[in-house]
Amino acid sequence: MAEQRVKAEAASEEEPPVDPQLDLAERRLRELRMIRRLMLGSFLLALFTATYFARDVLLPIVLAILLTLTLRPVVRGMQRIGITPGISAVLVMLAIGLGFGVAGYFLSGPIGDMAARAPQIGTEVQQKLAGLMDRLASIQEVGQQVTEMTDAAGATGEGEKVEVVVDQSGPIPAAVGSVASITSSLVAAMILTLFLLASGDFYHRRIVEASPKLHDKKRALTIVRDVEKQISRYLGAITMINAGLGLAIGIALWIIGLPMPHVWGTLAFLLNFMPFIGAIIGTVSVGAFALVSFDSVPYALLAPLAYFTLTTIEGNFVTPMLVGRRLELNIVSVFVTVAFWIWLWGVPGAVLAVPFLVVVKAICDHVPSLKAFGSFLSGDPAMKTEDQAENGGRSEKRAARPV
Repeated sequence: MAEQRVKAEAASEEEPPVDPQLDLAERRLRELRMIRRLMLGSFLLALFTATYFARDVLLPIVLAILLTLTLRPVVRGMQRIGITPGISAVLVMLAIGLGFGVAGYFLSGPIGDMAARAPQIGTEVQQKLAGLMDRLASIQEVGQQVTEMTDAAGATGEGEKVEVVVDQSGPIPAAVGSVASITSSLVAAMILTLFLLASGDFYHRRIVEASPKLHDKKRALTIVRDVEKQISRYLGAITMINAGLGLAIGIALWIIGLPMPHVWGTLAFLLNFMPFIGAIIGTVSVGAFALVSFDSVPYALLAPLAYFTLTTIEGNFVTPMLVGRRLELNIVSVFVTVAFWIWLWGVPGAVLAVPFLVVVKAICDHVPSLKAFGSFLSGDPAMKTEDQAENGGRSEKRAARPV
């Protein structure tokens, strides 16, 4: 009896039998999930590859979409006062084209003179920075000596030949070439923007009609309107901030005595649309021109120091105060996005990086499956909570105030 009881307890402790059909279904489900992940990864890789090689085709389209999202509230506001979308689009694009034309006319002469003087400026900068050039020359000489020694060793069979190369490339020539190459893309983008703005709410209606359910229709319309609002606010605020920065830099360089301060102020306005890299390019360019324009090297360094100081104040205090809370983007996501788009599209990618991030953030905030990624792009939640608590306390004080 004891043995039977022990066997019964052992049988009861054993795991229940597993259904082979259920186990097969779970394995197939895991395999399907793995296949879906692999297909998603392959799709993203193919998408990035196509985006890299189709830059000349996609760049005008992306620019046109961003310009349309930015200018759509303006056209809608003109429509409220009785102006049709077609006429509004023509007026807005004519104003923008006229602004570009006037700016190009006044800047073409000074920039052409600086481009013609580029070899002379480079020579004079080398003469002013003779000590630094001597150090670079010594490095090249050491590299040449090492190469000769390895060549001799390779000739005697004592080792393999090793070539030492000193990289003299820099980001500035590539950036200048990239800026010059987007002129045709900008013209094509403006023409496409004109057609998109003139269409009114045609594409809004098509997006809503493509959604099968009423809830999806409302969500799609909310996403489109929120993206328009976020992009228009961001680009409008950034444009005003950059204009103020360009004015401040122009005045500072005029006080220092640098020639053509209005040109450098305008270039600062344009370069500041590229986060991080724009300030570096502007500081280096102003520094090189100042070394040529002034006899004293310490005094010439005041110009790039003023440029860098003003851009630092703008980037760390002015822009976060006016734009940061509204966008709620953390600095890491902005830096990674800018670096990725610079690698992908160069200078145009640096300009489009943050607007693209704003669009992605606005979409993620309205799609439940993407809210985790949207929260990753958001700013510091602790700071946000403190701001909300402070605003809540102020509202409670206002509510408690006697009328």
